[in-house]
Amino acid sequence: MTEHSTLAPAAAWLELRSTDQDWSQADPALLGNLLSHMHLIRGFEECVLELAAEGLVHGPAHSSIGQEGGAAGSIVGLTSADQVNGSHRGHHQFLSKALGHLAPQGIGPGEALSPQIQQLLQRTLAEILGLAQGFCGGRGGSMHLQWTEAGALGTNAIVGGGVPLAAGAAWAHRHAGTDAVVFTYFGDGAVNIGSVLETMNLAAAWKLPLCFFIENNGYAVSTKVEEVTAEPRLSARGSAFAIPSWKVDGMDPLAVHLATQEALAHMRAGHGPTIIEADVYRFFHQNGPFPGSAFGYRDKSEEQQWRARDPLDLLAAKMIARGLIDEAGVAALRERVKNAMRDACAALLEADPDGKSGKRRIRPELWPSPDFRDVALRSDLRELDGARTEELERYAGKLEQRRFVDVVADVMGRRMETDPGVVVMGEDVHRLKGGTNGATRGLRDRFPDRVLGTPISENAFAGLGGGLAMDGRYRPVIEFMYPDFMWVAADQVFNQIAKARHMFGGGFEMPLVLRTKVAMGTGYGSQHSMDPAGIFATSPGWRIVAPSTAFDYVGLMNAALACKDPVLVIEHVDLYGTQGPAPVEDFDYQIALGKAAVRRSGSEATVLTYLSMVAHALEAVEQTGIDAEVIDLRWLDRASLDWDAIEASIRKTNNVLIVEQGVRGTSYGGWLADEIQRRCFDWLDQPVQRVTGAEASPSISKVLERAATARTEEVVASLQSLVRDKGARR
Repeated sequence: MTEHSTLAPAAAWLELRSTDQDWSQADPALLGNLLSHMHLIRGFEECVLELAAEGLVHGPAHSSIGQEGGAAGSIVGLTSADQVNGSHRGHHQFLSKALGHLAPQGIGPGEALSPQIQQLLQRTLAEILGLAQGFCGGRGGSMHLQWTEAGALGTNAIVGGGVPLAAGAAWAHRHAGTDAVVFTYFGDGAVNIGSVLETMNLAAAWKLPLCFFIENNGYAVSTKVEEVTAEPRLSARGSAFAIPSWKVDGMDPLAVHLATQEALAHMRAGHGPTIIEADVYRFFHQNGPFPGSAFGYRDKSEEQQWRARDPLDLLAAKMIARGLIDEAGVAALRERVKNAMRDACAALLEADPDGKSGKRRIRPELWPSPDFRDVALRSDLRELDGARTEELERYAGKLEQRRFVDVVADVMGRRMETDPGVVVMGEDVHRLKGGTNGATRGLRDRFPDRVLGTPISENAFAGLGGGLAMDGRYRPVIEFMYPDFMWVAADQVFNQIAKARHMFGGGFEMPLVLRTKVAMGTGYGSQHSMDPAGIFATSPGWRIVAPSTAFDYVGLMNAALACKDPVLVIEHVDLYGTQGPAPVEDFDYQIALGKAAVRRSGSEATVLTYLSMVAHALEAVEQTGIDAEVIDLRWLDRASLDWDAIEASIRKTNNVLIVEQGVRGTSYGGWLADEIQRRCFDWLDQPVQRVTGAEASPSISKVLERAATARTEEVVASLQSLVRDKGARR
């Protein structure tokens, strides 16, 4: 007969409830601190909803009224070195973390709010209103609040999007040898997001000091948890990843605090991540000053039941019962916060001279200047000042004929040797004698704690790399085994890494390198072959380099690693096995940022190309006898293109052919052709011509794969067509 054994999870899953004894023994200072945090949050949020009702909040106002106990209970025990990030509903966590930084003991009985706390309230409100004095210069608004000095890493408008970034901060703390921890806050809707689950697995595997704090308010906008989740006890997720988990009543701030203290002890001891699920309730709708019942998805009786459990009332009643405060003291605290918010509003608003009596408007002089629009979109590149730059033609060092892929590993080894902040991560980078192509050969043996073989979880490890970059102590080098995998991690690559510096006002840098390879011609088919240049070129936060020679790879990778922007480094499998002159001892020079290379001078046409198509273009010119100028772009992003070289060539040749290998739909040359025709129309004898692959992605069949990609033959045909169309004969 079949036998069955009941299996137990590897980590504890507990429900924690406070008792009367806990309340009687709780430190009065702790309870007072909790009370001040929650009243500060409540008064602030009531003010935000009032302004939203007046139409003064441009964008959403996701209030946290009713959820104060989860934020305050989990944050009052943290230090300034500990960090938090959160989701779009994050005012309460931001304010609690900032208040803990400014006033670790909270606001004492009868104590006036300090100028620093008043400034905190005003700057936070200014950010939500989109004003220049806000923490992010008005760019972030309600959903993007960041104050890194206080340990507030930034709230996030993408559900679950900030969770991988928090893992990066946690890795940084652990690797630096501190006992600091990170709390990442998200709601019940995010629990089913892939990036959250991927990060839980990665954090558990690597024992990161990261608390996944689930604010279970029962609704993802209007959808009930039970409608979309078979196990509504969301802390059950921890059992799948061997993460110890606590379920707690989030309307009881002391219970949240006690659960947090247990989780902190686990994390600070180096035992890895934790999960806390706090059952809370937002008293208002997803956004704005109306209750959920006004939209028909909740009934008033449910709302009244939860309002009867208001965490502020519970805490005040417990403190009054112990004689720690009286009703007048609670009312006085509330009034002090209300007065502070009135003062903050008075500093930001004025009577509207064109409106009805009592109508207010934002003071016009407080808006950010339109000139701030593109500030801090990317680095000003001062970090590259004074760098030694080289070109092969003038290089005086020792050169030998070397394989391209060997040089890839050598320059990374040199940078890891000279910069202890360089961290390499990706799938199989620590195995197979240097990953799937040998590009990380020997690195794991030399730097075992900085070459990280990751799970197959691009969202998680790309976001972790983004968090590392934001930390400022490390320079992550992320490898995507194939560029098609960027679609799996698109949120982290484009919404997070690319936008973070600008979105949060430019107060930090994002030094990150993403390596990947184009694999057309290898038979790996539609999902492992694309050229990502055209996609990344549409994202204003990324710089892009595409080396075509081993010598250039050294200089371009060094420039990418020195740059404090995210840089995509594209490689090509066709180049890995090629040999060419490359250094054997000197791996410290750079190729100047924004400098293209003229591989062949000519007068009849300008050929713009990159990666392996440089060789195909030169071969095509040789075959046709057309006197074309071939320019290896090297830097591909809009901000780094060498327009001086491009325009000088076009003025000479009056004809342009853009050559790339990838498919037409995600083509890099589409936007480049448009830009050239805008800039150089007067010098063009005919429209810009392009060589690309076909519309379809490459297939497995050799014949179909070849038909879908561009090589020498396609360049030959296009060059001949180009000169034919301008009236010449070949």
